[in-house]
Formats: sequence, structure tokens, C-alpha cells
Amino acid sequence: QVQLVESGGGLVQAGGSLRLSCAASGSIFSIGAMGWYRQAPGKQRELVARIGRVGSLKYADSVKGRFTISRDNAKNTVYLQMNSLKPEDTAVYYCNAVVITGQPGEYDYWGQGTQVTVSS
Repeated sequence: QVQLVESGGGLVQAGGSLRLSCAASGSIFSIGAMGWYRQAPGKQRELVARIGRVGSLKYADSVKGRFTISRDNAKNTVYLQMNSLKPEDTAVYYCNAVVITGQPGEYDYWGQGTQVTVSS
């Protein structure tokens, strides 16, 4: 079994910064892409940022230039540095990882979510 544990969410004023972390543990052989998604009340879950194992990047247009995703493969951890936060960034943020375990194939895992609230 694999667990993803997120940390770093909270309440911040508009213009402020937060850094999210997500650590993967358990039966891990290797991890492919890792990413952050978010879901605001009444809206669908959407991709925020994604990073490949060797560093390929993808960002939602709404966060380009403000958010930076990075990873530490030695620690099986992915980070999301969020700067210049806006009230519309308020959502539950979920970590995602594509994991190769000892079993054939690769599997999609999700964290439990961490709340980010940006006040105006």
C-alpha cells in the first residue's frame, strides 16, 4: 500500500505565500509523474501543476508565474510553492502520484487533501 501525506495548507491574506508538501511512503519501487490538483466548492477538481520524474512541467494557465512545482526523488516528495495568492485560489488541494510498486503496472494515488484559504 502507498500513502500520500500533504502538509502546508492554511489561511493567508491575498498576496501572501504558502508552500505545500506531499510525501509518499509505503510499497514504492519508483514514482512517475507527481502533481497537485484543487477543488473549490461547487466546482470540479482541476489540475494545478504536474511534474514528471525527470522534471517536465505543466501548469494551469491561472497559476503560471505565481506557483512553482518541484520534487525531491530521494524523499519521494513533491512541493508546491504558491506566491501572490488570490481569493480564487481558495480550494482543497490534493496531491497525486503515479506509483510503480512490486506489482505489474502503475497506480494512481491521492492524498487526503489540504485546505488553502485566501482572504481578500
